[in-house]
Amino acid sequence: MTRTRMDKPESPDQLLHLVFGGELENVDEIRFADLDALDIVGIYPNFKTAYDAWKANAQATVDHAGMRYFIVHLHRLLDPEATGAQPTGGKARPG
Repeated sequence: MTRTRMDKPESPDQLLHLVFGGELENVDEIRFADLDALDIVGIYPNFKTAYDAWKANAQATVDHAGMRYFIVHLHRLLDPEATGAQPTGGKARPG
């Protein structure tokens, strides 16, 4: 039996996360050597699946010291007030 979108069980809120990586110019800062060569791993519906993808790619490139992978919390960028989340490393600003 093929499931349609209508009979799909309800899912929790989607907290989208982007996983990507690339070679850094210098390991002490986040500046990519070649933007055209960025590895866009994918967009994931929650942190757990994004973390799993990040970890697999990070471990696969462990021997390349200049290669780094990142998780971007897209849900925070799309609707920062809805999640109540602060940008990573940022301080709360008065409303």
